[in-house]
Amino acid sequence: MNPQPSRMTLIDALKAVASQLIVLHHLVLYGPLAIGAGLTFPDLREWLSDYGRIAVQVFLVIGGFLAARSLAPAGRGPQDNPLTLIARRYLRLAVPFVIAISLAIICSAIADHLMDDEAIPARASIKQWLAHALLLHGILGVESLSAGVWYVAIDFQLYAVIAILLWLGHSAFGAIGARSLVLGLAAASLFWFNLDSSLDNWAIYFFGSYGLGAAVFWASNGSSDKAGERRSGGNWLGIVAALTVIALLIDFRLRIGLALGVALLLGYSQHSQWPERWLNARPLAFLGRISYSVFLIHFPVLLLANGLFVFSGSASPEAACLVLLTAWASSTLAGWMFYRWVEKPSAKLRWPTTVSRPVPRVPGNIPAPRD
Repeated sequence: MNPQPSRMTLIDALKAVASQLIVLHHLVLYGPLAIGAGLTFPDLREWLSDYGRIAVQVFLVIGGFLAARSLAPAGRGPQDNPLTLIARRYLRLAVPFVIAISLAIICSAIADHLMDDEAIPARASIKQWLAHALLLHGILGVESLSAGVWYVAIDFQLYAVIAILLWLGHSAFGAIGARSLVLGLAAASLFWFNLDSSLDNWAIYFFGSYGLGAAVFWASNGSSDKAGERRSGGNWLGIVAALTVIALLIDFRLRIGLALGVALLLGYSQHSQWPERWLNARPLAFLGRISYSVFLIHFPVLLLANGLFVFSGSASPEAACLVLLTAWASSTLAGWMFYRWVEKPSAKLRWPTTVSRPVPRVPGNIPAPRD
Protein backbone atom coordinates (compact mmCIF):
# COMPACT_ATOMS: atom_id res chain seq x y z
CA MET A 1 0.00 0.00 0.00
CA ASN A 2 1.35 3.41 -0.95
CA PRO A 3 1.57 5.83 1.96
CA GLN A 4 -1.11 8.51 1.86
CA PRO A 5 -0.52 12.15 2.74
CA SER A 6 -2.36 13.38 5.82
CA ARG A 7 -3.94 16.18 3.79
CA MET A 8 -4.72 16.50 0.10
CA THR A 9 -4.56 19.80 -1.73
CA LEU A 10 -7.68 19.20 -3.82
CA ILE A 11 -9.75 18.07 -0.83
CA ASP A 12 -8.73 21.17 1.13
CA ALA A 13 -9.65 23.36 -1.84
CA LEU A 14 -13.02 21.69 -2.35
CA LYS A 15 -13.86 21.96 1.34
CA ALA A 16 -12.76 25.60 1.41
CA VAL A 17 -14.98 26.63 -1.50
CA ALA A 18 -17.95 24.50 -0.50
CA SER A 19 -17.85 25.64 3.13
CA GLN A 20 -17.94 29.28 2.09
CA LEU A 21 -20.89 28.56 -0.20
CA ILE A 22 -22.68 27.08 2.80
CA VAL A 23 -22.04 30.16 4.90
CA LEU A 24 -23.26 32.43 2.09
CA HIS A 25 -26.29 30.18 1.57
CA HIS A 26 -27.36 30.76 5.16
CA LEU A 27 -26.42 34.45 5.14
CA VAL A 28 -28.85 35.16 2.29
CA LEU A 29 -31.53 32.87 3.68
CA TYR A 30 -32.12 34.05 7.25
CA GLY A 31 -32.99 37.35 8.88
CA PRO A 32 -33.34 41.01 7.84
CA LEU A 33 -29.83 41.01 6.35
CA ALA A 34 -30.96 38.43 3.81
CA ILE A 35 -33.86 40.68 2.80
CA GLY A 36 -31.52 43.62 2.30
CA ALA A 37 -29.15 41.51 0.22
CA GLY A 38 -32.08 40.35 -1.89
CA LEU A 39 -33.08 43.93 -2.67
CA THR A 40 -29.54 44.81 -3.76
CA PHE A 41 -28.47 41.57 -5.47
CA PRO A 42 -31.66 39.63 -6.21
CA ASP A 43 -30.18 37.23 -8.76
CA LEU A 44 -27.17 36.37 -6.59
CA ARG A 45 -29.37 35.81 -3.56
CA GLU A 46 -31.70 33.56 -5.55
CA TRP A 47 -28.80 31.50 -6.89
CA LEU A 48 -27.24 31.02 -3.46
CA SER A 49 -30.60 30.17 -1.94
CA ASP A 50 -31.43 27.60 -4.61
CA TYR A 51 -28.05 26.02 -5.31
CA GLY A 52 -25.82 26.72 -2.32
CA ARG A 53 -27.40 23.81 -0.50
CA ILE A 54 -26.17 21.18 -2.94
CA ALA A 55 -22.60 21.84 -1.75
CA VAL A 56 -23.47 19.03 0.66
CA GLN A 57 -22.54 16.61 -2.09
CA VAL A 58 -18.94 17.79 -2.00
CA PHE A 59 -18.69 16.80 1.65
CA LEU A 60 -20.49 13.52 1.15
CA VAL A 61 -18.04 12.39 -1.51
CA ILE A 62 -15.03 13.63 0.46
CA GLY A 63 -16.41 11.93 3.57
CA GLY A 64 -16.64 8.58 1.80
CA PHE A 65 -13.14 9.01 0.38
CA LEU A 66 -11.62 9.78 3.79
CA ALA A 67 -13.57 7.01 5.53
CA ALA A 68 -12.29 4.44 3.01
CA ARG A 69 -8.75 5.75 3.45
CA SER A 70 -9.00 5.43 7.22
CA LEU A 71 -11.00 2.21 7.61
CA ALA A 72 -9.98 0.15 4.59
CA PRO A 73 -6.84 1.58 2.96
CA ALA A 74 -6.10 -1.72 1.21
CA GLY A 75 -9.73 -2.45 0.35
CA ARG A 76 -10.14 -4.68 3.38
CA GLY A 77 -12.35 -3.90 6.35
CA PRO A 78 -11.05 -2.95 9.80
CA GLN A 79 -10.02 -5.75 12.11
CA ASP A 80 -10.77 -3.66 15.19
CA ASN A 81 -14.15 -3.74 16.85
CA PRO A 82 -16.25 -1.35 14.73
CA LEU A 83 -18.04 -0.11 17.85
CA THR A 84 -14.74 1.26 19.11
CA LEU A 85 -14.17 3.08 15.84
CA ILE A 86 -17.71 4.43 15.85
CA ALA A 87 -17.35 5.65 19.43
CA ARG A 88 -14.17 7.52 18.49
CA ARG A 89 -15.92 9.10 15.54
CA TYR A 90 -18.77 10.20 17.80
CA LEU A 91 -16.31 11.82 20.20
CA ARG A 92 -14.54 13.56 17.30
CA LEU A 93 -17.79 15.10 16.05
CA ALA A 94 -19.84 15.55 19.18
CA VAL A 95 -17.52 17.44 21.53
CA PRO A 96 -17.12 20.57 19.36
CA PHE A 97 -20.72 20.17 18.19
CA VAL A 98 -22.14 20.26 21.71
CA ILE A 99 -20.07 23.32 22.57
CA ALA A 100 -21.20 25.06 19.38
CA ILE A 101 -24.84 24.21 20.07
CA SER A 102 -24.53 25.64 23.56
CA LEU A 103 -23.09 28.84 22.09
CA ALA A 104 -25.94 28.92 19.56
CA ILE A 105 -28.48 28.76 22.42
CA ILE A 106 -26.81 31.74 24.10
CA CYS A 107 -26.61 33.75 20.86
CA SER A 108 -30.25 32.93 20.06
CA ALA A 109 -31.30 34.31 23.45
CA ILE A 110 -29.32 37.52 22.83
CA ALA A 111 -30.71 37.91 19.31
CA ASP A 112 -34.24 37.35 20.62
CA HIS A 113 -33.87 40.46 22.78
CA LEU A 114 -32.61 42.50 19.83
CA MET A 115 -35.17 41.53 17.19
CA ASP A 116 -38.26 39.50 16.43
CA ASP A 117 -37.52 37.14 13.56
CA GLU A 118 -38.52 33.59 12.63
CA ALA A 119 -34.88 32.68 12.02
CA ILE A 120 -34.31 32.61 15.78
CA PRO A 121 -34.84 29.09 17.16
CA ALA A 122 -37.38 28.71 19.96
CA ARG A 123 -36.08 28.62 23.50
CA ALA A 124 -34.15 25.38 23.91
CA SER A 125 -35.29 22.61 26.21
CA ILE A 126 -33.21 19.97 27.95
CA LYS A 127 -34.78 17.38 25.62
CA GLN A 128 -33.63 19.33 22.57
CA TRP A 129 -30.12 19.73 23.90
CA LEU A 130 -29.82 16.05 24.77
CA ALA A 131 -31.19 14.99 21.37
CA HIS A 132 -28.55 17.14 19.68
CA ALA A 133 -25.78 15.92 22.01
CA LEU A 134 -26.65 12.31 21.13
CA LEU A 135 -26.90 13.20 17.41
CA LEU A 136 -30.51 11.99 17.35
CA HIS A 137 -32.21 15.32 16.65
CA GLY A 138 -33.09 14.46 13.05
CA ILE A 139 -34.37 10.97 13.79
CA LEU A 140 -36.46 12.19 16.74
CA GLY A 141 -37.86 15.12 14.78
CA VAL A 142 -36.55 17.66 17.29
CA GLU A 143 -36.37 21.28 16.13
CA SER A 144 -32.81 22.21 15.21
CA LEU A 145 -30.95 24.65 17.42
CA SER A 146 -28.73 25.88 14.57
CA ALA A 147 -28.77 25.88 10.79
CA GLY A 148 -27.64 22.76 8.95
CA VAL A 149 -26.83 20.73 12.06
CA TRP A 150 -28.81 17.80 10.69
CA TYR A 151 -25.68 16.86 8.75
CA VAL A 152 -23.55 16.25 11.82
CA ALA A 153 -25.89 13.37 12.66
CA ILE A 154 -25.86 12.15 9.06
CA ASP A 155 -22.07 12.22 8.93
CA PHE A 156 -21.94 10.09 12.07
CA GLN A 157 -24.51 7.65 10.67
CA LEU A 158 -22.63 7.31 7.39
CA TYR A 159 -19.36 6.56 9.16
CA ALA A 160 -21.06 4.02 11.43
CA VAL A 161 -22.71 2.28 8.46
CA ILE A 162 -19.54 2.03 6.37
CA ALA A 163 -17.49 0.82 9.37
CA ILE A 164 -19.99 -1.97 10.11
CA LEU A 165 -20.34 -2.97 6.45
CA LEU A 166 -16.58 -3.15 5.95
CA TRP A 167 -16.10 -5.18 9.12
CA LEU A 168 -18.94 -7.60 8.33
CA GLY A 169 -17.94 -7.96 4.68
CA HIS A 170 -14.30 -8.60 5.42
CA SER A 171 -15.09 -11.04 8.23
CA ALA A 172 -17.36 -13.08 5.99
CA PHE A 173 -15.95 -12.71 2.47
CA GLY A 174 -12.62 -10.86 2.58
CA ALA A 175 -11.66 -7.64 0.82
CA ILE A 176 -13.99 -8.16 -2.14
CA GLY A 177 -16.91 -8.81 0.17
CA ALA A 178 -16.17 -5.67 2.20
CA ARG A 179 -16.18 -3.43 -0.86
CA SER A 180 -19.17 -5.25 -2.37
CA LEU A 181 -21.36 -4.49 0.65
CA VAL A 182 -20.42 -0.82 0.64
CA LEU A 183 -20.87 -0.28 -3.08
CA GLY A 184 -24.01 -2.44 -3.14
CA LEU A 185 -25.64 -0.17 -0.57
CA ALA A 186 -24.45 2.84 -2.59
CA ALA A 187 -26.24 1.48 -5.66
CA ALA A 188 -29.40 0.79 -3.64
CA SER A 189 -29.31 4.35 -2.37
CA LEU A 190 -28.95 5.79 -5.88
CA PHE A 191 -31.83 3.77 -7.31
CA TRP A 192 -34.25 3.62 -4.38
CA PHE A 193 -33.51 5.29 -1.07
CA ASN A 194 -32.43 8.64 -2.52
CA LEU A 195 -35.73 8.90 -4.38
CA ASP A 196 -37.72 8.94 -1.12
CA SER A 197 -37.33 12.29 0.65
CA SER A 198 -38.95 10.89 3.79
CA LEU A 199 -35.68 9.03 4.40
CA ASP A 200 -33.52 12.16 4.50
CA ASN A 201 -32.86 11.83 8.22
CA TRP A 202 -31.14 8.50 7.60
CA ALA A 203 -27.74 7.61 6.15
CA ILE A 204 -29.18 5.36 3.45
CA TYR A 205 -30.64 8.41 1.69
CA PHE A 206 -27.15 9.87 1.18
CA PHE A 207 -25.07 6.71 0.90
CA GLY A 208 -24.89 6.81 -2.90
CA SER A 209 -22.67 9.90 -2.86
CA TYR A 210 -20.71 8.60 0.13
CA GLY A 211 -20.09 5.31 -1.67
CA LEU A 212 -18.84 7.18 -4.73
CA GLY A 213 -16.15 8.75 -2.57
CA ALA A 214 -15.12 5.36 -1.18
CA ALA A 215 -14.98 3.90 -4.70
CA VAL A 216 -12.69 6.72 -5.83
CA PHE A 217 -10.20 5.97 -3.08
CA TRP A 218 -10.15 2.23 -3.75
CA ALA A 219 -9.85 2.84 -7.49
CA SER A 220 -6.94 5.23 -7.12
CA ASN A 221 -4.64 3.77 -4.50
CA GLY A 222 -6.52 1.71 -2.01
CA SER A 223 -6.08 -1.86 -3.16
CA SER A 224 -2.42 -2.83 -2.84
CA ASP A 225 0.89 -2.51 -4.56
CA LYS A 226 -0.12 -5.13 -7.11
CA ALA A 227 -1.05 -3.57 -10.43
CA GLY A 228 -3.76 -6.14 -11.04
CA GLU A 229 -5.52 -5.27 -7.82
CA ARG A 230 -5.24 -1.56 -8.58
CA ARG A 231 -6.93 -2.21 -11.91
CA SER A 232 -9.61 -4.12 -10.03
CA GLY A 233 -10.14 -1.06 -7.85
CA GLY A 234 -10.57 1.03 -10.98
CA ASN A 235 -13.22 -1.39 -12.17
CA TRP A 236 -15.19 -0.76 -8.96
CA LEU A 237 -15.24 2.97 -9.68
CA GLY A 238 -16.24 2.35 -13.28
CA ILE A 239 -19.15 0.18 -12.17
CA VAL A 240 -20.40 2.66 -9.59
CA ALA A 241 -19.99 5.61 -11.99
CA ALA A 242 -21.92 3.73 -14.68
CA LEU A 243 -24.68 2.89 -12.21
CA THR A 244 -24.81 6.56 -11.19
CA VAL A 245 -25.25 7.64 -14.79
CA ILE A 246 -28.07 5.11 -15.24
CA ALA A 247 -29.72 6.34 -12.03
CA LEU A 248 -29.53 9.91 -13.37
CA LEU A 249 -31.06 8.85 -16.69
CA ILE A 250 -33.94 7.25 -14.81
CA ASP A 251 -34.47 10.22 -12.48
CA PHE A 252 -32.12 13.19 -12.89
CA ARG A 253 -31.02 14.81 -9.64
CA LEU A 254 -28.62 17.71 -9.82
CA ARG A 255 -27.20 16.82 -6.41
CA ILE A 256 -26.23 13.34 -7.59
CA GLY A 257 -24.78 14.75 -10.81
CA LEU A 258 -22.58 17.05 -8.74
CA ALA A 259 -21.51 14.13 -6.54
CA LEU A 260 -20.47 12.17 -9.64
CA GLY A 261 -18.52 15.17 -10.94
CA VAL A 262 -16.67 15.60 -7.63
CA ALA A 263 -15.89 11.87 -7.50
CA LEU A 264 -14.47 11.86 -11.03
CA LEU A 265 -12.44 14.98 -10.26
CA LEU A 266 -10.98 13.31 -7.17
CA GLY A 267 -10.22 10.20 -9.20
CA TYR A 268 -8.48 12.19 -11.92
CA SER A 269 -6.45 14.14 -9.37
CA GLN A 270 -4.95 10.91 -8.04
CA HIS A 271 -3.16 10.43 -11.35
CA SER A 272 -2.29 14.06 -12.09
CA GLN A 273 -0.10 16.70 -10.48
CA TRP A 274 -2.23 19.69 -11.43
CA PRO A 275 -3.99 20.04 -8.05
CA GLU A 276 -0.62 20.36 -6.33
CA ARG A 277 0.50 22.99 -8.82
CA TRP A 278 -2.65 25.06 -9.13
CA LEU A 279 -4.43 24.64 -5.80
CA ASN A 280 -1.52 24.64 -3.38
CA ALA A 281 -2.45 27.97 -1.79
CA ARG A 282 -2.30 28.69 1.92
CA PRO A 283 -5.70 30.42 2.07
CA LEU A 284 -7.40 27.35 0.59
CA ALA A 285 -5.56 25.00 2.93
CA PHE A 286 -6.46 27.23 5.88
CA LEU A 287 -10.16 27.44 4.98
CA GLY A 288 -10.31 23.71 4.33
CA ARG A 289 -8.73 22.94 7.68
CA ILE A 290 -11.15 25.10 9.68
CA SER A 291 -14.24 24.29 7.59
CA TYR A 292 -15.98 22.19 10.27
CA SER A 293 -15.49 24.90 12.87
CA VAL A 294 -16.76 27.57 10.47
CA PHE A 295 -19.84 25.46 9.84
CA LEU A 296 -20.52 24.99 13.55
CA ILE A 297 -20.12 28.63 14.54
CA HIS A 298 -21.36 30.67 11.58
CA PHE A 299 -25.07 30.60 12.42
CA PRO A 300 -24.66 32.09 15.93
CA VAL A 301 -22.55 34.84 14.31
CA LEU A 302 -25.30 35.38 11.73
CA LEU A 303 -27.96 35.72 14.44
CA LEU A 304 -25.91 38.29 16.35
CA ALA A 305 -25.20 40.27 13.16
CA ASN A 306 -28.89 40.38 12.30
CA GLY A 307 -29.82 41.39 15.83
CA LEU A 308 -27.28 44.22 15.93
CA PHE A 309 -28.42 45.41 12.50
CA VAL A 310 -32.03 45.66 13.66
CA PHE A 311 -31.03 47.22 16.99
CA SER A 312 -29.02 49.91 15.18
CA GLY A 313 -32.19 51.10 13.44
CA SER A 314 -30.63 51.07 10.00
CA ALA A 315 -32.92 49.87 7.21
CA SER A 316 -31.06 50.61 3.97
CA PRO A 317 -30.22 47.68 1.67
CA GLU A 318 -26.70 49.04 1.25
CA ALA A 319 -26.11 48.95 5.01
CA ALA A 320 -27.53 45.44 5.14
CA CYS A 321 -25.05 44.28 2.50
CA LEU A 322 -22.16 45.87 4.38
CA VAL A 323 -23.17 44.16 7.64
CA LEU A 324 -23.67 40.91 5.72
CA LEU A 325 -20.13 41.04 4.37
CA THR A 326 -18.88 41.79 7.89
CA ALA A 327 -20.81 38.78 9.20
CA TRP A 328 -19.24 36.61 6.49
CA ALA A 329 -15.73 37.67 7.47
CA SER A 330 -16.60 37.36 11.17
CA SER A 331 -17.81 33.80 10.63
CA THR A 332 -14.43 32.82 9.24
CA LEU A 333 -12.61 34.56 12.09
CA ALA A 334 -14.87 32.93 14.67
CA GLY A 335 -14.34 29.59 12.93
CA TRP A 336 -10.58 29.95 13.22
CA MET A 337 -10.86 30.78 16.92
CA PHE A 338 -13.22 27.84 17.47
CA TYR A 339 -10.84 25.53 15.62
CA ARG A 340 -7.84 26.69 17.62
CA TRP A 341 -9.41 26.55 21.06
CA VAL A 342 -12.13 23.92 20.73
CA GLU A 343 -11.96 21.58 17.72
CA LYS A 344 -8.19 21.04 17.62
CA PRO A 345 -7.78 20.36 21.36
CA SER A 346 -10.89 18.14 21.45
CA ALA A 347 -9.48 15.99 18.64
CA LYS A 348 -6.92 14.67 21.13
CA LEU A 349 -9.61 13.19 23.38
CA ARG A 350 -9.96 9.39 23.40
CA TRP A 351 -12.38 6.94 24.92
CA PRO A 352 -10.83 4.53 27.42
CA THR A 353 -10.13 1.34 25.47
CA THR A 354 -8.31 -1.94 25.78
CA VAL A 355 -7.41 -2.00 22.09
CA SER A 356 -3.65 -1.61 21.87
CA ARG A 357 -3.30 -1.29 18.10
CA PRO A 358 -3.52 2.34 16.95
CA VAL A 359 -6.58 3.10 14.86
CA PRO A 360 -6.48 5.56 11.94
CA ARG A 361 -8.63 8.64 12.41
CA VAL A 362 -10.66 10.31 9.69
CA PRO A 363 -10.21 14.09 9.62
CA GLY A 364 -13.37 16.00 10.48
CA ASN A 365 -15.54 16.53 7.45
CA ILE A 366 -17.70 19.63 7.43
CA PRO A 367 -21.43 19.14 7.44
CA ALA A 368 -23.50 21.11 4.99
CA PRO A 369 -27.03 22.48 4.86
CA ARG A 370 -30.00 20.57 3.54
CA ASP A 371 -32.63 23.20 4.30
